[in-house]
Amino acid sequence: MTSIQLRAFLAAFAAVLLCGFPGPAPAGAPQQKTQVPGYYRLMVGDIEVTPLNDGTFPMPVGKLLTGISPPALEAALARFFLKDPVETSVNGFLVNTGTRLVLIDTGTGGSMGPTTGMLLANLKASGYQPEQVDEIYITHMHGDHIGGLLSGGQRAFPNAVVRASRPEADFWLSKANMEAAPADRKEGFKRAMEVLAPYIAAGKFKPFEGNAELVPGVRAVAAPGHTAGHTLYVVESAGNKLLLWGDLMHVAAVQFADPSVAIRFDTDSTSAVAQRRQIFADAAAKGYWVGGAHLPFPGIGHLRTAASEGYVFVPANWGLPH
Repeated sequence: MTSIQLRAFLAAFAAVLLCGFPGPAPAGAPQQKTQVPGYYRLMVGDIEVTPLNDGTFPMPVGKLLTGISPPALEAALARFFLKDPVETSVNGFLVNTGTRLVLIDTGTGGSMGPTTGMLLANLKASGYQPEQVDEIYITHMHGDHIGGLLSGGQRAFPNAVVRASRPEADFWLSKANMEAAPADRKEGFKRAMEVLAPYIAAGKFKPFEGNAELVPGVRAVAAPGHTAGHTLYVVESAGNKLLLWGDLMHVAAVQFADPSVAIRFDTDSTSAVAQRRQIFADAAAKGYWVGGAHLPFPGIGHLRTAASEGYVFVPANWGLPH
């Protein structure tokens, strides 16, 4: 090999070392397009609370919200870099008192599309099994709160007793009410009857009356308006408090700034607005935790008053429970 040939070989060899052996360009890694398991953990005094995400769905807020003009709605959403429809979380809350494991709301059961129905999987990912759930408390019987009661047509939580307020049960489980309802509302009655039937047949459905302590550390508070028996649940321990408010509100970007904005799902929007104003004011004044079914996951935080007549939601700061 001549000196010229040797120099050419060494140059080519160096290029291989620096750039890699020649060959077809490797394919890019496929995009996963998934999220981390949807659970979060916090302590309320001595009680462990685990928010569980059932997924998200696009809510067409322009068609559903009332009491706000289209330009005002667009501006309110734009302040949070959102557009209609708004990707909206569906959350449930697992409460471990130390002696009882309680699930508050069960999600959609997948009834709102393939991006929902994940609560059961996230419950398992969080370290629990559905067989361990002792009681299930329902804020109200809309499908996105009770759909997860069933899995494959069977009770998803085989050992759990399901509880809801008596007015809520009497309204949604009444065939007379279903027959009297408008055509576009009948399906809601059918769904409530369907998902609760296996629990009723097993003697596992036990409505309660009014405000009641259901297990030590967890009590129900009647808040009719969104539905006839809409119920809030208070978790309280060692001087700490968390209020889980179900569907007291739906669109954070709009209703915190203006609690008078209602939604077409309300049975009695006047009462729903009054409840929202009262609870918002109390939570902001006293500084306790709040949690909502449709707040962006994990759906936990605090309220403070804004410079205007509205409120600001301050999400929980991410951290290990302690």
